[in-house]
Amino acid sequence: MKIFRKFTVTALTAVIAVSTAFAGIASAADTLKGKITINGSTALLPLTLQAAKEFQKLHPKVKIAASGKGSVTGPQAVKKGIADIGAVDWDASTDVPGFKAFEGQVANKVAVIPFATIVNKNVGVDNLTTEQLKGIFSGKIKNWKEVGGADADIVVITRAFGSGTRVNYQAKALDGGDIVKKEKNYKETGSSGDMKTAVATTPNAIGYIDLVYVSGDVKAVKFNGVEATTNNVINGSYKIWAYGYYMTKGQPEGITKEFIKYVQSSKFQQGSLKKLKFIPISAMK
Repeated sequence: MKIFRKFTVTALTAVIAVSTAFAGIASAADTLKGKITINGSTALLPLTLQAAKEFQKLHPKVKIAASGKGSVTGPQAVKKGIADIGAVDWDASTDVPGFKAFEGQVANKVAVIPFATIVNKNVGVDNLTTEQLKGIFSGKIKNWKEVGGADADIVVITRAFGSGTRVNYQAKALDGGDIVKKEKNYKETGSSGDMKTAVATTPNAIGYIDLVYVSGDVKAVKFNGVEATTNNVINGSYKIWAYGYYMTKGQPEGITKEFIKYVQSSKFQQGSLKKLKFIPISAMK
């Protein structure tokens, strides 16, 4: 059995291949077979990879290829017929700011995704307000001393246009405010993994990422005094979160339907999904 998993590389692409070693694990009556291709959100990629691993263990005749290059690429790939599932951090069957609906596609809700503002570990700031974040990402606030930090230029790192993390961060952390491109101290990244690496290795940097990627090499700061945790999302005190969706061309069928049902099942939602710092869809009222 070979399992390839990459979360923090420049091109976030992962393919899981399951060998016949799993044949003895599944029921002899198992009839599911075929291939599922999933493209899209890097925020959802850790969830997709884990679900694929478990689903293929149960159904060894099913192969799943999963890649993440940004949310908008998911429904685009479904539209072109090169993916069965488009993973995306917004409901792509409806219009959202900057993106038209993908007609004929169905949004299958699979997770709640918490997002966090992250800074380089050398940044001596632990909390930022909505207005401070709007000032930083619009370029009006340029130095950390303006928000209680040291006298150092702020380096803004953001996701490229088409990122679902960016769509949600702008809407919820910046209250719809702009992210203004600057010639100096500004950088765009193409994936969640790249964002984490860039902030971790760039002194005085700030960025944003989904909670599953946050670890000791970057620091998540509080938002309006509230820590970025799954419990705070559930209790309503932390506001930077979104639903994650698997987009399909029409209602899902066959093995695609069965895979989505597995991801939505109580077993996966209350097990592996929670361990990855996503939130079960049933937890939100």
